[in-house]
Amino acid sequence: MFSVLVAFVATGTFCFAQTDSLSLQEVVVTGTRNATDVRHLPYTVNVISRETLTEQQQTSVLPTVMQQVPGLFVTSRSMMGYGVSTGAAGGLSLRGVTGGAGQLLVLIDGHPQYNGVYGHPISDSYQALMAERVEVLRGPASVLYGSNAMGGVLNIVTRSMHEDGVKTHINLGAGSYGTVQTEASNQIRSGRFSSTVAAQYSRTDNHRPNMGFEQYGGYVKLGYDISDHWNAAIDLDLTHWNASNPGTVTQPKLENDQWITRGAACLTIENHYNKTSGALSVYDNFGRHKINDGYNADGGTPQTDLFRSKDAVAGVSWYQSAQLFEGNRVTVGLDYQHIYGRAWYTNRETGETVTTQRRLMQSAHSHENEVAGYVDFRQDITEWLTIDAGLRYDHHSTAGGEWVPQAGVVLRPVETGALKASVSKGFRNPNTREMYMYGTANHDSLRAERLWNYELSWRHSLDVGGDLQSLTYGANLFYIKGDNMIQAVAGKNINTGEIENYGLELEAEYRIDSHWSVNTNHSLLHMKNPVVAAPTYKGFLGANFNYQKWSIIAGLQYLNGLYTAVGKDEQKENFCLLNATVNYALCKNVGLWLRGENLLAQSYEINLGYPMPRATFMGGVNINI
Repeated sequence: MFSVLVAFVATGTFCFAQTDSLSLQEVVVTGTRNATDVRHLPYTVNVISRETLTEQQQTSVLPTVMQQVPGLFVTSRSMMGYGVSTGAAGGLSLRGVTGGAGQLLVLIDGHPQYNGVYGHPISDSYQALMAERVEVLRGPASVLYGSNAMGGVLNIVTRSMHEDGVKTHINLGAGSYGTVQTEASNQIRSGRFSSTVAAQYSRTDNHRPNMGFEQYGGYVKLGYDISDHWNAAIDLDLTHWNASNPGTVTQPKLENDQWITRGAACLTIENHYNKTSGALSVYDNFGRHKINDGYNADGGTPQTDLFRSKDAVAGVSWYQSAQLFEGNRVTVGLDYQHIYGRAWYTNRETGETVTTQRRLMQSAHSHENEVAGYVDFRQDITEWLTIDAGLRYDHHSTAGGEWVPQAGVVLRPVETGALKASVSKGFRNPNTREMYMYGTANHDSLRAERLWNYELSWRHSLDVGGDLQSLTYGANLFYIKGDNMIQAVAGKNINTGEIENYGLELEAEYRIDSHWSVNTNHSLLHMKNPVVAAPTYKGFLGANFNYQKWSIIAGLQYLNGLYTAVGKDEQKENFCLLNATVNYALCKNVGLWLRGENLLAQSYEINLGYPMPRATFMGGVNINI
């Protein structure tokens, strides 16, 4: 593994990429509530632009984000579709802290997006059609975003139209295993009014029987500039999918089907002045789920009941950031969340609620509330020194109160370099499943999970031969220590587990000239207590080529020590994937594209018992009007 790392780094020393993840001149909003030069933040934030998110013609943001962010991994089980429940993929992990346990938070414009019953992200919801860019903060972000942000956040910043005019985009594609993807969007800006409307449909048979996936959805965002200093926006994202789980290859299933609807709505009013800015927003993230648990193909009995659930994470968020004096920025905020979850069973034929004792033990109806206030203080002491400190108090109606501090310092010994050190606390409140569902339920004594993250990083950007040539590189060292992790012991959920992880992350990008750019990133991870879907080594090497009407994007990803099972039956996977996309501008408004994945035809598994497809291909057309 070490020799592979050396080879990757040695190659990357001379050629790195055209992504937005490391530009030291970037302005970010994640890790701070107001737009801030990333050089003044003591935390590590990667930014992936819309151009990067769409150049490989992916319908989901997650495959591209996983390539560009060291330490971030997303599980897969098929060509398209992640699914939910047993056998699902789409599990996120960052530095060995997992979204499946609700310890990694996905945001849309800074608002939490997770299942109100199980507490984890729903990966099929995060479509590229809504995204202007994605910002990933590695490490705890609980001071600003509260529970579930203990391991980091992935913030999808939605699209807006900034200049007057009309833009329409259509993407059509088809490929292996009867896969189809379609997307259409329209953006308008007229004076103070702006709108973005997008819709998508996709489907596939996938590479195994009984593994079909179908999804359709849409996104609407309407904005209005009330004045030069105030603006308002309302947006709605709604998606529905039908998915089938075929079971493992050794224990195939029949009728393990899912019908899922997820949505997110938000109303935001923002203000922007010379020395102060802020926002008030009201949001609702909701879902409806119907699941047939299926039966074993070899002698099983069809289910008579369907699992049903609905949930919502609704809230109000307010913050205001102000510059009190030169080089200063203070942000204060208040958050309120109402977390609702209900789970039950219904008879397949009659639709009536099933009330057997077994079903009652697995059902729940819960309302939880979370109220929090926070303050973040940042001060430029000199041109080369910045300090930052933040504190949050968060109160959960069942788990009680939690104090959450963070602190960091940034040294800029050279104009384009930054040395950062930070210490931050993250936490996660128990979810509805842990408190009220199944035989392990415990709502009397569960408290928040907690961890501390210690991090040291260096970022540097260099001009290496003119305006078209640049080199940026960075390195991170981190140590994570956590306790109070919720685990089932003797048939009951209690706070007993621990996390102790440490590792190294490297990344770099190099624009060679106007035609070539390449990028690389690597992560090494040691876990005292290994978890599934967290590789001990993850490396990526990508290259972009643009010439006249052609563009080619290629990426080689290698994983070593990917845990697919832990404990006494521990299993690991090692594999290398080569993906490539070719785009050709047929004329001014029409482009053709071809994408190939796993071009080395590797045999591998990410979810245990679910072999991934060998080489697959998609092709299509882009129309811009």
